[in-house]
Amino acid sequence: MGYWWYRNIVEPGKLPLLLALASFILSFAITRTITRLIRAGKGPFRNIAPGGLHIHHVVPGVVLTVLGGFAAIAGAQAGFWEYVAAVVFGVGAGLVLDEFALILHLHDVYWTEQGRQSVEVVVITAALVGLVLGGFVPFGVNEVSAAERHDRGAVIVNVCVNFLFALFALAKGKPRTAVIGVLVPVLALVGAVRLARPGSPWARRFYRRRPRTRRRALNRAERHDTRWRGVRRRLQDWIGGFSETGS
Repeated sequence: MGYWWYRNIVEPGKLPLLLALASFILSFAITRTITRLIRAGKGPFRNIAPGGLHIHHVVPGVVLTVLGGFAAIAGAQAGFWEYVAAVVFGVGAGLVLDEFALILHLHDVYWTEQGRQSVEVVVITAALVGLVLGGFVPFGVNEVSAAERHDRGAVIVNVCVNFLFALFALAKGKPRTAVIGVLVPVLALVGAVRLARPGSPWARRFYRRRPRTRRRALNRAERHDTRWRGVRRRLQDWIGGFSETGS
C-alpha cells in the first residue's frame, strides 16, 4: 500500500490533485448536510438572502473555483501555495457541482427530480478524478508501450480509436459509459458495440427501418432500467438527501 501511494501519488506530483479531490468531496458532503438541516428547519443554519435575494452557494463556489484555478496556473513551482490552490479549487468545484442542475435548468431545482442530476455529476466527477489518481489517462494512452510512444503515429491512432469508441457510446445514448470510457477504453468499447438506447441519435438514424432491432433495443433498455433504476435512486437519496424531503 505504501509503495502504491508513493508511486501513484507522491512521486508523479499528484498530491495537489488528491487534495483537490478530497476538498471536493468534503465540500459537497458538508454542503449537503447543511442544506438538509436548513430544509428540515434544524440547527443554526439559514439561507443567505440579503435584501430578499437568495444567494445560492454556487456563487461563492464560482469565486473559489476561479481563484483556485488562477492561483494554480500562476504558481511556478510546487509548494505550499500550490496545495492551497488545489484545496480552494476543490472546495469551489464542490459548491458549483452541487448546484449543477440549477445551472443546467436556470431554475432552482435543488430538491426536485431534476436536482438528482447534480448528485450524479458529482459522483461521476469524483470517479473520474479517482481513476486519474489511480494512473488512468484519457483514451488509453497509459496502455501505449514505451516503444510506441516514440512513434507519434501509433499514439495518435490509439487515441483516435479510443475517442471513437467513446463517441459511439455517446451517440448510442450512453453518456455515463462514454464519460468513464474516456479513461477506461474497454467500457467505451462495450458501449460502442452494444445496442443503442431507444431515442438516441444512433437509434433514430440506424434503427428507423429495422423494427426487430428497435424492439430488441427497447426490451433491453427496459430490463436495464428496471434492474438499476431503484439502486441508482436509493444511492442518490442516500447521498443527496432527497428521501428526507419527500421528493
